[in-house]
Amino acid sequence: MAINISLGQNFRMALDAVWTHRFRSLLTILGIVIGITTVVTVASLLTGLRQGIVVFFDSLGPDNVFIFKTSGNPQFDGPNPKERRRKAIDPAYAEDIRRIVTAVQDVGVQIYIPNIQDGKALTAHVPGTETDDVSLIGQTANVDDLAPHDFRDGRFFTTEENARGAKVAVLGNDVANALFPDGKAVGNAFMLDGAEYTVVGVFAKAKGGFFGQNGEDTQITIPLSTAHFRYPGVDRYMIIAKAKPGQRKEAYDEIEALLRRLRHTPKGEEDDFSLSTPDQIISQFDSITGIIGLVAIAISGLGLLVGGIGVMNIMLVSVTERTREIGVRKAIGARRFDIIWQFLAEAIALTGVGGLLGIIIAVLVTLLVSVLVPSLPSTVPGWAIITGFTVSVAIGLFFGTWPAVKAAQLDPVEALRYE
Repeated sequence: MAINISLGQNFRMALDAVWTHRFRSLLTILGIVIGITTVVTVASLLTGLRQGIVVFFDSLGPDNVFIFKTSGNPQFDGPNPKERRRKAIDPAYAEDIRRIVTAVQDVGVQIYIPNIQDGKALTAHVPGTETDDVSLIGQTANVDDLAPHDFRDGRFFTTEENARGAKVAVLGNDVANALFPDGKAVGNAFMLDGAEYTVVGVFAKAKGGFFGQNGEDTQITIPLSTAHFRYPGVDRYMIIAKAKPGQRKEAYDEIEALLRRLRHTPKGEEDDFSLSTPDQIISQFDSITGIIGLVAIAISGLGLLVGGIGVMNIMLVSVTERTREIGVRKAIGARRFDIIWQFLAEAIALTGVGGLLGIIIAVLVTLLVSVLVPSLPSTVPGWAIITGFTVSVAIGLFFGTWPAVKAAQLDPVEALRYE
């Protein structure tokens, strides 16, 4: 008479077997623990980074098209020597775009001032306090309409202040805290590179950013005409064109065609300028993180393979050690399927425990990173937890099949005689 053993009983027996040989089991699943920990931790960090970057570029305006000489960060000329040789973007292009490109709603201009002037780092200071953790940008007054900011205090400078070259400034959150720790920045003056500026506004703490850092928090923004007067030799211009609702692609194409005409780019040659949109930059980040993810999967895959082979090896040893037990079970009516499922359940329990341990360690590592480095966003995505556990169970199922089948094929008479 056949004896039916429920799935629950099989798993209880499997967990009992794992616990009985817990030290051996831990050594066996170490590769799986390391592999799952690596995948889940990397996925958590990359997910957090991506969320920060998406928030950052959303704040720059989803309908905006950015025009600069080179690709990459406009504060630098970029690593590509060919791009660095391009002629600078002419701020006069802004008026041409506003006048000719029908899909554009408004256009603003920014200029990025290099942090090193006359061999010295830009330093902002008030009596008794100074900081060189600053970046200086000049821009037209309408840029704050193209990419609106939240203000902690005060306001943005006006078109009239820009027209007369007023020495006023809007401070990023961190700069304001460094120079005016009492929180009373608006209306007060500070010195920057030999000139005195009056603070008219302070931005609220910026959201998002790269590795938890947002450059706007250390940014000092002055009127474009003031920047022209103070730094006449700087030509690091960027133009921001805001497309009309639903017409960003049309605006992008029209701007590209217009700039090729204005810069006399020969037909068939690549653009000698860079156009970008927030979603394009996010896509570039995704391609980079995709490569990082593949490397992490490859590294963790080795650990999982080693762990899987270890599981197969220990299950083959277990079959040998329990040959007589298998014979007894078959003699009292256990079917071949019951034996297969008994050993598969044990292999799945073994790797499942490894997966759970890996997930727990990954969550703890992620929490530790968020505590030690608050500026580095990190979050554990649900899909990483589910995928990690599913993969660990699948490894047990795959590598446990052969030992389970081998156990089921034992002859009960020979098994009972086994010593």
